Amino acid sequence: MKRIPFLAIVLLAFAFPVHAQDAMKKDAAVKPADPELKVVLDSWNEIGRKLTAMAEDFPEDKYDFKPTPAQRSFAEQLLHAAGANYFFTNPVMGKEPQAAEDPKRDQYKSKADIVAFVKKSFADGAAAIQSKGEKGLMQTVVYGDQKARVLDIAYGLIEHSGEHYGQLVVYYRLAGLVPPESRPKK
Repeated sequence: MKRIPFLAIVLLAFAFPVHAQDAMKKDAAVKPADPELKVVLDSWNEIGRKLTAMAEDFPEDKYDFKPTPAQRSFAEQLLHAAGANYFFTNPVMGKEPQAAEDPKRDQYKSKADIVAFVKKSFADGAAAIQSKGEKGLMQTVVYGDQKARVLDIAYGLIEHSGEHYGQLVVYYRLAGLVPPESRPKK
């Protein structure tokens, strides 16, 4: 006798959340997917925001910090990531590819110079994406020794910047600092 009420309570406990979830799903309208242009632009701007925040935040006296002598310095990592953006921007905008992969540190002597270059490279990339519009993302351009879609090149450079973001997180930690994205939100 005592088992029946217990069993009934257990069955009701499991049945109610499923029924409540089904009712909530019916009431909530499913949002349509964002257009591809918005998705790629948001991704581009987000990694740009993260790298810019690091460039602005990292102490200038540590800009030449290297975890090992064979690695790039913090400043060189930023210059490499930002410079690589022009491997996207230039072909997409019909310009000649840049000659060198990495801008030289002696061209960007101060933290302010590097911050400005990082910001400009991401702003130029965002402008290139916007200039193509939704349909232009599928356009092919000459990229190196082959043709590639604008969208594919953009995602490749977003990934590249994300890889360097991850490396810079390690630089922060080795320097005894906490990266901006890892700090508690206010």
